[in-house]
Amino acid sequence: MKFIDEVRITLIAGKGGDGSAGFRREKFIPFGGPDGGDGGDGGDIYFQATEGMNTLVNFRGKKTYKAGHGENGAGRQKFGAFGEDLVIKVPVGTIIRNSESGEIIADLTEPEKKVLIAKGGRGGLGNINFKSATNQAPRKATEGKYGDEIEVDLELRLIADIALVGLPNAGKSTLISSISAAKPKIADYPFTTLEPNLGVVSMGEDSFVVADIPGLIENAAEGKGLGIKFLKHIQRTKSLVHLVDVSWCLDEYEAFEQYVVIRDELTKYSEELSFKKEIVCLTKIDAMTEEEIEKFRVFFEEQLDKKVIVLSSVSGRNIDLLKSIMLKTLGSNQEEK
Repeated sequence: MKFIDEVRITLIAGKGGDGSAGFRREKFIPFGGPDGGDGGDGGDIYFQATEGMNTLVNFRGKKTYKAGHGENGAGRQKFGAFGEDLVIKVPVGTIIRNSESGEIIADLTEPEKKVLIAKGGRGGLGNINFKSATNQAPRKATEGKYGDEIEVDLELRLIADIALVGLPNAGKSTLISSISAAKPKIADYPFTTLEPNLGVVSMGEDSFVVADIPGLIENAAEGKGLGIKFLKHIQRTKSLVHLVDVSWCLDEYEAFEQYVVIRDELTKYSEELSFKKEIVCLTKIDAMTEEEIEKFRVFFEEQLDKKVIVLSSVSGRNIDLLKSIMLKTLGSNQEEK
């Protein structure tokens, strides 16, 4: 299924039915009075967060969504039926914005959460509402009101516990396929991943969700490459796993420059991202000697003043260690709350 994370649609809530200006006209009843009923209210439009959806692709073709109109009132004090409500299902993590003002109307981060976005119009009043001591035969009835019409932007931000970040071809797709059941496209060239992938990592009774974020490049925060399209998906995550491919680097300085590029882009996009907990992994170490691996690891730990993991998704080296640290990191996040 194609990943779509931004769409613009128009919502038109139902119009209220018109009130009736009817009168009683029955045999043997000489003085029949007003008996026109009210029109029914127009249908409302709701959005509901639904698990199992991870794309807005269903909205790509259809651009206008309408709720049902209320029925008109009728004689004998018959009230019109209410218009049918429309419930639009969207993935958990969908943000709904007013297209004109840019204001966030709703942020659906909880499964099954349901919010009213467009209110249906009120039904018109029948003439029975206007009868009085001085006006025994009112012919007045009111028309139903139009419902809300609004253009909205839907923006999906994936909800994951941990995001895998790094330059293109850093090994993110291979890693998520080795720690979860996710099956992303994997190849030895940049930008293999053109859309985020989600995977559930299970560890005994515990589990957490990992997002494979397509490779970022320098100036991604300004829109270069694919970066800015996916940086927003990192904002909801609790922690980051930063992968640095050291297999092709001439020295540890060149490898560290890769790390700095990504960190700078995260900070430029949102300073909040720079404060997220981060696990740094040196990847694709299979063709390196132990002496070379150790040289890179020590250099990174000296620069960052924290432990760094050397990782191979191919051989499985330190994969279980990484999963344990991920789970521990999420546990510390929960404790801080």
